[in-house]
Amino acid sequence: MTDYHFFATVSRMKYINRWALMRNSRLENLSEHSLEVAMITHALCTIGNVRYGKHLNSEKACLMAIYHDASEIITGDLPTPVKYYSEEIKDAYKTVEAVAEDQLLNQLPEDLRPYYASIIKEDDDSDNQLLRRYVKAADKLSALIKCIEEEHAGNTEFKTAAVSTRNSIMEMVEEIPEIQDFILEFLPSYGSTLDELLSREETAL
Repeated sequence: MTDYHFFATVSRMKYINRWALMRNSRLENLSEHSLEVAMITHALCTIGNVRYGKHLNSEKACLMAIYHDASEIITGDLPTPVKYYSEEIKDAYKTVEAVAEDQLLNQLPEDLRPYYASIIKEDDDSDNQLLRRYVKAADKLSALIKCIEEEHAGNTEFKTAAVSTRNSIMEMVEEIPEIQDFILEFLPSYGSTLDELLSREETAL
């Protein structure tokens, strides 16, 4: 029987550290980032379905979020200022990213590849494109959370990143109003200690 390496390769996300150009008070790896993005993506989709009458496939969006940076196992995490420095670099990175995604998919049995391709690779399907915008919003929110946590730890290194990330998020609110719900109801708790979070819960009860 042929051995397929897809999941063993994906498991290596825990070895890829993010924010390589920044001084971190605590390192964040790609695996934990992907989990957080998945949870926020699911939350945004659920808010959209419950409060805004949408019919988003929150489970598929969550899966897309889990794998949204999987290609970085091969390419590494190219810092955002570098990735978006120019259109030429941005386009070149997208090409490299696509090759890395194909390399990952080729580690799956042939009959499973189409399913995972619809999760990992960008395509022309309008529903998938919509879900990817929710993943992008969650990715930005996760980045902002990282900035908030670093600032609460006394690290001013992330001050500029926090401002630019907030601006990017607010540009998405008109299309995805669920972002504003998340910011107002959930974002203020980040950076709190566990004792503070639990004491608030006791007060609410």
